[in-house]
Amino acid sequence: MTRRIRIGIDTGGTFTDVVAFDEEAGELVTTKTPSTPANPADGFLAGIDKVLGLLGADGSAIEAVSHGTTVATNQLLEGKVDRLGFITTAGYEAMLEIARQSVPDGYGNSYFWVKPSRIVPRHLVKGVEGRLDHTGAQVRPFDEAGARAAARWFRDHGVNTLGVCFLHAYAEPSHEQRMREILTEEHPEAVVSLSSEVLREYREFERATTVLVDAAVKPRLSAYVGNIKNRLAEYDDREIPFYVMKSNGGVLSADEVVHQPITTVLSGPAAGALGAALIAKEAGFDKVLTSDGGGTSTDVSVVIDGEPTLTTEGTVGRFPSKIPMIDVVTVGAGGGSIAWISPEGTLKVGPHSAGADPGPLCYGRGGTEVTITDAHVFLGRIPPHLLGGEIPLDVDAARAGIETLAKELELSPEACATGILEISAWNQANALRQVTVKRGLDVRDFALTTFGGSGSLLLCRLVDVLGVPTVLVPPNPGNVSAFGLLTVDVKNDYVQTHVALADTLDPADVTRIVGDLTGQATAALNREGFAPEQHGFVRTADLRYFGQAFEVRVPVPDGPVTASTLDTVAEAFHAAHRTLYGYDFAGDPDQQVEWVNLRVSGIGPIRRPEIPRHDLVADPVATEVSRRPVCFDAADGFVDTPVYRRSDLVPGAVVDGPAIVEEFGSTSPLHPGFTARIDEHLNIIVTRKVSQ
Repeated sequence: MTRRIRIGIDTGGTFTDVVAFDEEAGELVTTKTPSTPANPADGFLAGIDKVLGLLGADGSAIEAVSHGTTVATNQLLEGKVDRLGFITTAGYEAMLEIARQSVPDGYGNSYFWVKPSRIVPRHLVKGVEGRLDHTGAQVRPFDEAGARAAARWFRDHGVNTLGVCFLHAYAEPSHEQRMREILTEEHPEAVVSLSSEVLREYREFERATTVLVDAAVKPRLSAYVGNIKNRLAEYDDREIPFYVMKSNGGVLSADEVVHQPITTVLSGPAAGALGAALIAKEAGFDKVLTSDGGGTSTDVSVVIDGEPTLTTEGTVGRFPSKIPMIDVVTVGAGGGSIAWISPEGTLKVGPHSAGADPGPLCYGRGGTEVTITDAHVFLGRIPPHLLGGEIPLDVDAARAGIETLAKELELSPEACATGILEISAWNQANALRQVTVKRGLDVRDFALTTFGGSGSLLLCRLVDVLGVPTVLVPPNPGNVSAFGLLTVDVKNDYVQTHVALADTLDPADVTRIVGDLTGQATAALNREGFAPEQHGFVRTADLRYFGQAFEVRVPVPDGPVTASTLDTVAEAFHAAHRTLYGYDFAGDPDQQVEWVNLRVSGIGPIRRPEIPRHDLVADPVATEVSRRPVCFDAADGFVDTPVYRRSDLVPGAVVDGPAIVEEFGSTSPLHPGFTARIDEHLNIIVTRKVSQ
């Protein structure tokens, strides 16, 4: 039988998740393997070997591999930025130091706030004479002698990674391009990123930090992607197509992504949000919150009408980034998050994590601190093993750690363990409120989709804390991010700042800029191997009322840009502003609309796996496979609780809490007062029992 297998691999802090889709047979297979933090590529290849073994196939059957990676994310979150240089317009060398006036957490803490160190220290910043105005017109010529002197200085001082951001280069890139040519001549070992290629958008500080983040992660990501690409050659003589997930919800070939590594900073979380969005939409839910629980953190996002929300106002660690990315909020509440006692004597959980190595106490790998996973094991909410028995867990080690911590807090072990999980639940709930309540959305209007290895462990408590009516747990929840990698198209984003009042905006200017951006997107899709008839484009614009500091993004209709097109976009802006902020100035002649940025996304379609639908079974019976003591509430202690194997639950089956539903990569504890049913897509749908 001919096989055409596409593989999705999501590397997390604890496990590497793998999903394989056989396009010929329509067969979908999932598995997991431990991550290898010292060299993530080892876990990546082990995952491929494992899933090929399950399918009984060899490397010749691999059609393509898509990958969600945390290499760039972890480098930035851990602050591991190697020696980095910055070249900017002379007179603006203090740009990074001045930054923005905002203080974290408002002015209440401003007396005690210490400005963090900059991504590039002041002594590694060099200015070069030459000046453009906001239209791109040259005010002063580029100083080539000064540029060569700066290049030689960085060469002589061993600074081999450089970001270049000249004033108004978004309007005219020629000075930056000439700077790169000079660097190539004078400092050929340098890795260089240009702001006009990374982010052709105004606001100098954000553009500068974005290009510097791009430069900072470029060497490590390039080496990692290159290593995997070379090792993929071991599976087959031909070159296996290798794609990397981007933060914007698309994938890009490995050859292309190394030229824009900053686009991968939310690679894994983006894939999870997209996979959950597709699953929830098929199940009939249009407004969904996603909660992806892993070993280190939990990532949450909002999905409306099957599409996750996007933002260009994101941050990665302490670094602002203006690239388009799925709007994900991350909280340090994963299975490996560490419980600790503050100097005031109170219990805290996270954000530090035991990770995969040494991991929680129950892993038996030398871990010395109590984690969320240890609390679940002690309370009986997860079995004494992971991955269907592949990884045994040391319950006694978890119990000993909980008892020691409980003694310090003067609590019972049960109260200590449930307290750890209560704090974790509230941490997750607060993250979900950040993407809903703080943005004018009522959390009670949404269903919650939980996934990831630890994502469904606290689902019942989240129902009570947030007031959401329903929770959906997909099949194989631990592999939803890897599944999401098989559902996304190739996608590239292009932006050009063009600030103009709507009354003075010339449709011909918009047509020209949109045409240029579409040409760039077309060239990228051609390089990716898509035929012209497969090319798709999405056009948007960022608008604001004159005097506002930030913009609202709205669609630009397809077809020729005319005065009528501009009016349609303005009307969409008024409506979007009203939705976001509760008011607008439509029809007010004293309040003008201002255009700021034009954007084009080029999309190359990839075939998505179909989510199968099953017939509901008449009078289904849910049969427990075992029982064990489980503690859901410290006051009630341990209660004898039935355990169900998820693969045994057929569509239409109903399970009432208290109960535990177990599967290969995840566990769903069902608290007293809750009920779960299996729908036609084999999702678990959890709700509170209706009072009689």
